[in-house]
Amino acid sequence: MLLVRRCPFLILLAVLPAVPALHAAPPPLRWGGDAEGGAPYVEADPNDPSRVRGFDVEVAGEIARGLGRRAEFVQVAFNSIDQSVERGDFEIGMSGVEDTPARRAAHAVTIPYYEFHEVLTVRAADGDRFRTLADLRGHRVGTLGATIAYEILEGQRVELVSYDDDVHPYEDLQQGRLDAVLLDNIIAARRVRRIPGLFIEPLPVATGHYIAVLAHDNTALRDRIDDVLRARMRDGTLERIDRKWGIWDRYQQPFFASVLSGKTSAAAQPAAPQPRKLVLAYIPLLLRASVVTVILSCAAMALAIFVGIGIASGRVYGNLAVRAALTTYVEVVRGTPVLLQLFVLYYGLSVVIRLPAFLAALLGLGLNYAAYESEIYRGALDAVPRGQLEAARILGLTEGQVLRFVRGPQAFRLALAPMTNDFVALLKDSSLVSVITVVELTKQTQIFATNIGSWVVPGLLCAALYLALSLPLSRLARTLEVRWKAPTS
Repeated sequence: MLLVRRCPFLILLAVLPAVPALHAAPPPLRWGGDAEGGAPYVEADPNDPSRVRGFDVEVAGEIARGLGRRAEFVQVAFNSIDQSVERGDFEIGMSGVEDTPARRAAHAVTIPYYEFHEVLTVRAADGDRFRTLADLRGHRVGTLGATIAYEILEGQRVELVSYDDDVHPYEDLQQGRLDAVLLDNIIAARRVRRIPGLFIEPLPVATGHYIAVLAHDNTALRDRIDDVLRARMRDGTLERIDRKWGIWDRYQQPFFASVLSGKTSAAAQPAAPQPRKLVLAYIPLLLRASVVTVILSCAAMALAIFVGIGIASGRVYGNLAVRAALTTYVEVVRGTPVLLQLFVLYYGLSVVIRLPAFLAALLGLGLNYAAYESEIYRGALDAVPRGQLEAARILGLTEGQVLRFVRGPQAFRLALAPMTNDFVALLKDSSLVSVITVVELTKQTQIFATNIGSWVVPGLLCAALYLALSLPLSRLARTLEVRWKAPTS
């Protein structure tokens, strides 16, 4: 007692550490979105690129305020929102996330907070020609992969073209690579304002809703967010946000009334298909995409070998100007990303020549790998002993005969192993061509994984198919190496 009376500060030292805990601010509400999708969903603020703005940003802010917390944005690729929220990278995902049966089955989702419509966009000159999906039978129609629009087009007799972003479909439509684009009316209206010569058909193809997605077991937070969204519908906050971003239309008021009356909810729509049925349905698509991967890889490697041999020969036998030009090509191609080269071939050259997507992919991969192949062949040519070359010349062989009968065969044997490695690498790099609308194995797997809400089964199937494609190549290379192995004595 005497110690306490004389040392009151000891009591303070014991109590003070607990005080901050009693008044600590709640943790921020981390929410994930994709700023690459742009306005009006989420975009970088032009006045401060370190911040984001958009109607989804403001809705997330209202949710956080309703929960007594502060909103904190986390950048994530749109196609990875569902997987990231399950991993715990953030608590809710919002960026024009569509309400689908598969998403409801795999995650906890909120009530819808916006109603959108899938609309057809065509060139203004074709406005009377393509009014419905039936009018587009046999024609090329673009959309984003793993969306409601994609699923709609899968059931139509159209040539479906899948994109990773919502900018290039409309650019391709303007340039004549597509006959129509099917996407959300918000996206369509924004693109039509910026790209001249396009027209939105007034009759919607389908209706959908935007929701926030949470981890499957996080239903308690989901229910609290639902209460906040209903409150913001009642007090006019969501209407104010929608009007601010120019997306309020005649459909929203009846939609809000329907949600508040309980007639529209995330759980009221049809049940999701069984995962087993989805897997079985996607296996033929994966096999078809594998064929695209094989054909593209084989053709690109053949082009790379042909061009690479020419470059290597020119650098070994050419004059100074030829060697300088070929060396510049090799360094430029090896020093720039293959993705950039694909974009330049497909989109950059479109003002001069409009290459089909598959041809652009073939040229992009083939010409890129030709630079690497040429270095392999040049090193192999230089590795042949000079004594053998001089002996062949003394015997009267021309330089062409020396290359054909002495230098070439030995160089090929030396280059075989790295050539095989490059072929396997090219087989995997073919996944990059999805950025120019070629649906190969990895792209189809990505769509598959997004639709079922998991990467486990799609990833295993994709890996198995890539192994089935690459292992025979390695086996063939080893067989040829043994058969053509140089004698030891």
